[in-house]
Amino acid sequence: MSRITVETTIQAPLATVWRAYTTPDDIMAWNAASDDWHTTRASVDLRPGGAFCSRMEAKDGSFGFDFEGTYTQVLPERLIEYDFGDRKARVEFTESSAGVHVRVSFDAEQTHSIEQQREGWQAILDRFKAHAEALA
Repeated sequence: MSRITVETTIQAPLATVWRAYTTPDDIMAWNAASDDWHTTRASVDLRPGGAFCSRMEAKDGSFGFDFEGTYTQVLPERLIEYDFGDRKARVEFTESSAGVHVRVSFDAEQTHSIEQQREGWQAILDRFKAHAEALA
């Protein structure tokens, strides 16, 4: 299975970045790949074995799905690993003088091209960056 990585550096304190990534109200504010999508609800049980779910829907009501899974490892303000379906993802948070570097790597799926998946996940991460920087 191929692995895809997207990343960004955020100009905000680590605690702010972490909170924005793991709090349901924040997730609903940034978790969309484009302006015609939104997250209508989110739940987070941030501990190994805990579940998460984000309901993602097209704003015109034409399509929606639950992005859900189980956390497998959580190191506060450093690392989140989770399973979703038969795939795995890893989110790393690293502080530097340039800001907080967030790197997301995940197993690719077979339906969409690697490039489509990378673009979609990067778009979501870019929206996350804008949201977290607005909170700082």
